[in-house]
Amino acid sequence: MVRIQRPAHTMKNFSNAEFSPEVIDIMTSALEAAVASLPEPVHASHVNVLAESILRTADAGERNVADLQRIALMELQLAPRD
Repeated sequence: MVRIQRPAHTMKNFSNAEFSPEVIDIMTSALEAAVASLPEPVHASHVNVLAESILRTADAGERNVADLQRIALMELQLAPRD
């Protein structure tokens, strides 16, 4: 079981994005795989960075789970530290 610490950062607004149920499943799989690859404890702010990246990348048209996961993890590495 992954422990997630509470956020210090709130998620950006993606209210204009629309995804089919299939794409939501792909994004969910990518997020779960990315979070599972992180060392514990997993900070909620890290999950937010991963989720935002996956939403943004899927909104740009990417549909490959592994690519969504890889891009999200790369963006997490580049994200400014708290």
